[in-house]
Amino acid sequence: MPFDARGPELVVRVWEALELPGAAMDYHFVLQGAVDRLWSTRRAAPEALALLEVFALLDLELMEAAPQAVSFDAADAPARFVRVTSVPRLIGLLEREGAFTEALELARRLARFGQGEDVAARLSEKAGALVAEAAGSGPA
Repeated sequence: MPFDARGPELVVRVWEALELPGAAMDYHFVLQGAVDRLWSTRRAAPEALALLEVFALLDLELMEAAPQAVSFDAADAPARFVRVTSVPRLIGLLEREGAFTEALELARRLARFGQGEDVAARLSEKAGALVAEAAGSGPA
């Protein structure tokens, strides 16, 4: 995927790259690169945030289906995972929009890959506080 692709051209290139034969890690880096590019252009093209969500979710589903896409396997040690940026970007976006439940679910899924545990704990506290606040403000 060329680094200078933007907007609709970027989206076409991503879908084309995902249709080509390749390894799971190749697809991860295509999706993560697309999320990073869409994030960097969010102010100029806010409509790109919808595609950012699509590509970040696809990346997480890929990671869950093929953990080797984001891991360095050692013969005698547990898998080590590369730092993923696509899903945390989506988690942050959802949190800023107030979608704590969705953000928490994604953070918990990401925790399987050794990332997002602290975010999941923070979001869990926020969600709990909101539930408690809502319960306290019920009808008298």
